[in-house]
Amino acid sequence: MAGEPITFDQLVVFLAIVETGSFSGAARKLARAQSAISYAIANLERLLELELFDRTGRKPVLTAAGRALLDDARSVNGQVDRLLARARQMREGLEPRLAIAVDVFFPMPVLLEALAAFRQRFPTVPVHLHTEALGAVAKLVTDGAVQFGISLPLQEFPGGVEREPLGVIDLVTVCAANHPLAMQCGEPIPLAALREHTQLVLTDRSSLTAGIDFAVAGDDNWRLADLPAKKACLLAGFGWGNMPLHMVAEELEAGRLVRLHVREWGTSFHTVDMFLIHRAAAPPGPAGRWLVEYFHGKKNSP
Repeated sequence: MAGEPITFDQLVVFLAIVETGSFSGAARKLARAQSAISYAIANLERLLELELFDRTGRKPVLTAAGRALLDDARSVNGQVDRLLARARQMREGLEPRLAIAVDVFFPMPVLLEALAAFRQRFPTVPVHLHTEALGAVAKLVTDGAVQFGISLPLQEFPGGVEREPLGVIDLVTVCAANHPLAMQCGEPIPLAALREHTQLVLTDRSSLTAGIDFAVAGDDNWRLADLPAKKACLLAGFGWGNMPLHMVAEELEAGRLVRLHVREWGTSFHTVDMFLIHRAAAPPGPAGRWLVEYFHGKKNSP
């Protein structure tokens, strides 16, 4: 029918097929019959006068036209999500509780200062705090378990997640003063030399980034569940590793740990970006937004 508009529901079906890789997967995701999925996408293709999927194989594959329109469909979906979220905020007002996830690399004193200010400003809003590592923060955000998270950068953030730069954390490469590598702490050490010794790294407990290593130099490594355990193993001389400077500053000053200057990295320390992340469809409410702005204020303060 000439002039018949496409519907938002048809775009939702289109994106669900792309995300799940099949019509049956989209049906499960949207809790609909597969015939309803096929009907919706056929109508969308009819209205666009374009074939969006090649159906000749076992699974539908995006055509050139489908790939070209994918970003537009995602953009419309995101705009509708934000519209609905804003309307929900206007209806609901203040959050009954605030759940947040914070990466273990984030400085705890800064976090505690922010939470103390939040408690004074919103005494009736309880806080549920999760401290996680690597991809686990983003997983809690995408699952809807928390309103927002403070995360390290991922190779690719999940779809539907918005992020705001929050500043940087200084990282240092260190080992114990009695570790063999400490003998070379005053000179650039080639990465190949580091690979001859055990590296201590964090375990990623998130399925979101399973199988992806973050700054792992070689195969000889120990996996630790949290930063305190990693720090203890570093002090015990079990290996070398990267740590947030704020967590090891005292040990470096006391000489219990020493900095390692990695030749390929060009310095004895480097920085890593931190991001505030939340679902586009569910941005923080008034209390959560206040805390987000507080963090931004700390980022911009001298």
